[in-house]
Order: sequence, then structure tokens, then C-alpha cells
Amino acid sequence: MKTNKKAYINNFESISCAGNDSEELFKSICEKKETITLDNSFIKEKTIAIGKINSVESFTDLLINKCKKVLEKSNLDSFENTLLVIGSSVGGMNNTEKIFFKDKNYKNINPIYHPVDAIATILKENFTFYDDISFSTACTSSANALGYAKEVISKNIYNNVLVVGIDSLSYTTVCGFSALSVLSSKPCTPFDKNREGMNVSEAIAILLLQDETTANSIELCGVGYSSDAHHMTQPHPEGLGAKSAMQTAITDAKISPYDIGYINAHGTGTQANDLSELTAIKSLFENDTPSVSSTKSITGHTLGAAGALEAIISCMILQKQLVPPNKGLENIEIENINYSFKLEQKEVSYVLSNSFAFGGNNTSLIFGLVK
Repeated sequence: MKTNKKAYINNFESISCAGNDSEELFKSICEKKETITLDNSFIKEKTIAIGKINSVESFTDLLINKCKKVLEKSNLDSFENTLLVIGSSVGGMNNTEKIFFKDKNYKNINPIYHPVDAIATILKENFTFYDDISFSTACTSSANALGYAKEVISKNIYNNVLVVGIDSLSYTTVCGFSALSVLSSKPCTPFDKNREGMNVSEAIAILLLQDETTANSIELCGVGYSSDAHHMTQPHPEGLGAKSAMQTAITDAKISPYDIGYINAHGTGTQANDLSELTAIKSLFENDTPSVSSTKSITGHTLGAAGALEAIISCMILQKQLVPPNKGLENIEIENINYSFKLEQKEVSYVLSNSFAFGGNNTSLIFGLVK
């Protein structure tokens, strides 16, 4: 099938530890605010740094209200002609855990609110969508959801696609990362030689993609996928999969690597990820890399929501022509990378955003100004 339609991001909403909306999120990143908190409730006798949403509303209410705001800002009267695409690694697991820990049994757990498509179930109880599909590929979940949205729009299958990247802080998830010994007891410092690990966080990030432009539209220009086939939890040390995903996205966008003005790195703050990703960037761009930073020092790692949340950040970088700095990067481990150390007003036409996951699953997205 011929693919020729373009996919435009026309509206978005988010909430995370870095802000109750996208403007607050971007402000926190630009000003390198303290957004990560210390917690000792997840891991027995251990303090870890996590990214927790500060709200009295339930996670479900936050999700519904953010979707309502996207609809209110859009040129749609309803979502009836819209495909819903969910990207999540946790799904309804957090809801299941709360009931189980409260009741000490499983009898009051409704199984339809547990799996990944529990998010779609909740939204369909409040809105009418044409159809829905859910992606769960660990930390690339919502990046893959965005890639799918671009594909169905380009093939003229759908005109409107609502992508929801979402993950809440789950006991199972936090303990899982603790078992891998990759959690930090302080806000993470991606790319720093003295890094300690990552910060597990939660977020809701919602983007409306359409086949026509509106004011302030940003194009999702390119998508690249790859698989390391190297290790269940470790990326290829030479970044072969990461490089392949970035190169494929650049080819898909029909641009040169040197058209990229900024890279929003996956940058989790773990040694395995940081070294692999930076090696891939150096290999692809050689000694002329774009500006590079990781925003996870502010947002934490929002897991399945990361791709969508960082897509919003990428859109705002293009809209505001501001390149955000790395926070906590003091001792560089890999040289010849154009690390961003301060907020910089800069002409940026294209942003590359990376999302990498367990199992060697890699997704790179390219966002561009509408021409």
C-alpha cells in the first residue's frame, strides 16, 4: 500500500513528577528543577529516588481529565472517528496491587482492569473511540504506539489517532528494577562517570495525531525500529541496535544525520544504557554530534510512558526553539559528544528522540517543524 500522508501532532497533554501539565514539565526541564523525591515505602530498609505525581486525584481521574483537555483543545467534537493507541508496561497492575495489599486476597480484583488494555477499557467507559489497540514493549511501549499511529495515518487508514503513554508506580516494577541493582538513591545523573542508577517514575502523556495541520503542528517525520538480539536486559555494548534504529528513523524521515539539531537521549543513568547509547551516537554522527541531553534527570524514567512524554518534550523544543540542558552531568565519561550543559536558544528543525527497552527493543522517533 502506498504511504504518502503525513502525521502531525496537533495537541498534547501530560502530567508527571516534573509538572501537572506540559508547560510546567518543560519549565522544570529548562530550569533543572528538583522533581525527584526520596522514598522508603517500596523497598524494605532501602531509600530510593522516584518520580511521583503530586496530585490528590486518582490516577484514573487524571487520565480521564487529561483526555478531556486534549479533546477540548482539538478540532474534534468527539473521539468517535479516532483510533486509540495505548503504550504501557504496567497497564492496570497498580490497581490490582492496591486491592490485593488492602484486602490480602484476590477476590475483589476485577481481571479486566489488570492487563495492559485495562487503560483502553477505562477510557472506553468514558469516551467513544472507533477502535483501540495496546502496545506493551517495556520502555519503548508508547514510542512504538506513536510509530504505529504514523503508519496508519500515512496509509490513510485513520485520520485521527490518540496516543496515550501511561505508567503508574507499581510495587512489582520498582522491586523488579531493585532486583537488577539499577536503582539510584538520589536523582539520576545520566552520562556522568559517577552515576548511581535510574529513577523509576510515573506519567501520563497524551498526543493527538492527525493527517492535517493546525496551529503549532509538529510533524512525526521518521520512525526507526531495531532489535539487538543481544541480552534480555542489557543493550549491545557497541550500541548496534541503537545505531540501527536511529539510522532507520533518519532514512524514513528522508533527511541527513546532520539535519538533526538535538537528540533527546534515552539516557537512563545506568552504566549499560549510557555507554551503549553514547557509543551509538558517536558511531552514527562521528565527531559532529547534535546537542545531546537526557531529560530523565528531571522526569525520571517513566517506563512505558517515556516515549510519549519525551515526544511532547521534543515538540516543545521545536515550538520554542530551546535546547534543554543535562542536569547533574559533571564528570564526562565519553568525550566528543556535544552535551548540552545550559539552556540554549538555537535553531532546531529536527529532533531525534530515543527509547530503548529490555529484550533489545529499540525505537527512534524524529520530529520536525512543518514546512
